[in-house]
Amino acid sequence: MTVVERFFRPPAGSFFLFGPRGVGKTTWFRANVPDALVLDLLVGSRYRELSSHPERLRDLVVASASRDIVIDEIQRVPELLHSVHDLIETDRSRRFILTGSSARKLRARGANLLGGRAANRTLHPFLAAELGDGFDLPTALRQGLLPVVVSATDPAAALDGYVSLYVDEEVRTEGLIRDVGRFARFLEAMSFSHGAVLNLSGVAREAEARRPTVQGHLEILEDLLLAFRVPVFTKRAKRRLASHPKFFFFDCGLYRTLRRTGPLDRPQEIEGAALEGLVAQHLRAWAAYGDRGARLFTWRTRSDAEVDFVIYGPDEFVAIEVKNSRRVRPEDLRGQRSFGDEYPEAMRLLLYRGQDRLLVGDVLCLPVADFLRRLRPDRSLAVVAKWPTRTLAPK
Repeated sequence: MTVVERFFRPPAGSFFLFGPRGVGKTTWFRANVPDALVLDLLVGSRYRELSSHPERLRDLVVASASRDIVIDEIQRVPELLHSVHDLIETDRSRRFILTGSSARKLRARGANLLGGRAANRTLHPFLAAELGDGFDLPTALRQGLLPVVVSATDPAAALDGYVSLYVDEEVRTEGLIRDVGRFARFLEAMSFSHGAVLNLSGVAREAEARRPTVQGHLEILEDLLLAFRVPVFTKRAKRRLASHPKFFFFDCGLYRTLRRTGPLDRPQEIEGAALEGLVAQHLRAWAAYGDRGARLFTWRTRSDAEVDFVIYGPDEFVAIEVKNSRRVRPEDLRGQRSFGDEYPEAMRLLLYRGQDRLLVGDVLCLPVADFLRRLRPDRSLAVVAKWPTRTLAPK
């Protein structure tokens, strides 16, 4: 299998590398630190050895000639972090790479997170620019960009298996909840909230569960890195804003698998949510890999003026609207106009399924596939969008 070069760049010192299962953490360290000592805690014998005798980690590391030490799925034995801390203090020439697909046990057990001696990094699904000519928008909307799915001979089966993996292996095996069937109903109910303002009371009704139960299940989803919330942008707000964040699964393929369809479901609506999620996961990865201090928000007033995404940071202030249509209609720009009235400094973009670059007023409309293919963490969004600075500039 050809290894896709990722945009992720590790720090010089020790670091945690978090990311959901199947996102490519193991592939990354095998390709980039091939001489590392690898301790895989998913291997039963290794897990039993180090969980019963964490002090043996020191013996393994000291006896190794490798500079890099990889502990895969560190959350399975959080007690190892105490030994890692001591080893880093003893020999600063060694670098520890601590991968994990869940932060729940680390936080729940009050584990020593190395007191700032290891940076936190995340690995995300593929970006379109990482795949290059291998990126196809309709395919990505249908199956997502999770590496374990993209490389599968049967992506649909791989996605179904991926859901089963998390429900059975992560949730059941680690004893995170007692009723796996109820959690499965919750997952399906949450699929209707993908790309929408989060209403936990509505999800609770749909899942036939109490609201505190749904809140706890949502925290499990986030701890397993399967979902994220996008908060409302409120800086220097002049209008009354909605307070609820938007919800997204971390990959649009996971959403498409969980979102069951029937005769009453409109394909355009489902694909529209998938497209917004695809853009969201790209922007999130771009911000994480670029390390430029940019954060992802949404914006929505109480009068329902809305912009899907706001990217705000030291060098970025961009409002992005996503439309699953091949034409730009005047009503598609309503939210951007409202945002421009409030924040004339912001660059405003509309991403759509058409083929033409359009300048409508002071909103630049771009083909979404082209935008995603150009989105790289070493480029600002103005460069990605080819913002026409000579003819149009934020006021």
